[in-house]
Amino acid sequence: MKNILRNLLLITSFGFASNVVIAQEDKALNLDALLKQLEQGQFQQNKQNVQRETEFAAKRSEQDSMLRQAKQTRDAALATSERMETQFEENEFKLADLNEAMNKRLGSLKELFGVLQQVSGDTKSKFQNSIISAQIPGRAEFLDNLAQSMGSSAKLASIEEIERVWFEMQREMTESGKVTTFTTDVIEAGGNKVSKEVLRVGPFALAADGKYLDYNGTTGSVAELVRQPAGRYGNSAASLQQSSGDLIEFGLDPTGGSILKLLVQAPSLKERVEQGGIVGYIILAVGLVGLLIAIWRFIALFIEGAKVNSQLKSATFKDNNSLGRVMKSKDDYPDADTEALELHLTEAILGEVPKLGRSLSIIKVISVVAPLMGLLGTVSGMINTFQAITLFGTGDPKLMAGGISTALVTTVLGLVVAIPMTLLYAILNTRSKSIVYILQEQAAGVIAERAEAHSAEVKSAAANNSGKA
Repeated sequence: MKNILRNLLLITSFGFASNVVIAQEDKALNLDALLKQLEQGQFQQNKQNVQRETEFAAKRSEQDSMLRQAKQTRDAALATSERMETQFEENEFKLADLNEAMNKRLGSLKELFGVLQQVSGDTKSKFQNSIISAQIPGRAEFLDNLAQSMGSSAKLASIEEIERVWFEMQREMTESGKVTTFTTDVIEAGGNKVSKEVLRVGPFALAADGKYLDYNGTTGSVAELVRQPAGRYGNSAASLQQSSGDLIEFGLDPTGGSILKLLVQAPSLKERVEQGGIVGYIILAVGLVGLLIAIWRFIALFIEGAKVNSQLKSATFKDNNSLGRVMKSKDDYPDADTEALELHLTEAILGEVPKLGRSLSIIKVISVVAPLMGLLGTVSGMINTFQAITLFGTGDPKLMAGGISTALVTTVLGLVVAIPMTLLYAILNTRSKSIVYILQEQAAGVIAERAEAHSAEVKSAAANNSGKA
């Protein structure tokens, strides 16, 4: 050991001397001065080494003392560990005996507390999502704490806790049959939190200011639905809130809000029309044009029919109706024979037919073109849907179902336009033909009268000729 220390000291001395030589290189003028400096450095280094060896030897006894103390501490810790292990095993046996004794004493009560713990856990989840918790908060937390405490330790529920579980379940059933109001903070659709008077219909619905509300069991907050259901449901909510005990029809959601959320997600009529895109708007525009033409022709044919009926009761022919204009042909050609008069009347009727059937062909064309345009929109929408499926795959069924639903909107719009246009065309065409039939009937009557008159004249002339003979 001393030889190793001596070698280390020599190496250190040599390094120190080298540093001194390098540091004093500028000052050393000859070899004698350099040698003198080296001797001085070796002397100082030897002195320091002796001092270090003395200190190391002095502390060696202290290190031995620390080692003995550490060994004593280790032995004491090992003894304590063995004693604790023994105590732990003894406690395990004691706990097992105590648990066995407790189970024997509990008897059927153990099953009771097990059922109580299960009921508390199940009821907690129901209370958390129940609308009644918006009016009576804190029930779920109590049941959750009770179930966790009974499951994580050997603690038994007290009589007060058991009675409260029964009380909360009974209160839930009692409140389920009530229609009541209470005041709470409501988050409006714009994000503002306002204190409002809320109407609660059992465990089924919440309403305020004629709007349906949604209860979030996780956060315990009440918020307005961003989209409200159809108008009749909103009107019934407002009527019920303003009622003073009268019988009001009201829509209930037995699922606690699930059906209501799906109901408000259904697109409105305006949104359905917007899903049809440009083709849908064109179909509606064409249908509007056809409707205006149908209304115009219905009014015109109604007025014309009234004038024709009035003309049938009058012996004076007027130019303000088609029958009068046709009958005037008889007066215009008083000397025409039967065949000539028939041709003149037929010509007059043919002149009136286009006026009576004016623009009806447009309505008929619209009734045929509208469903074809709807089919065009559906086909183009299906193409876009399949392109989306090609890009994103079929992992999301809603993507495909939504695309197909949107594509079929144009078909629905086409049928919505085509069906009434077909009915209107049939009604107007029948009305027009009825007037034409009246014209043909009256013309046939005129021809028959002229033929009878001509036949009478022939017979009279024949009689006169036979008398003269």
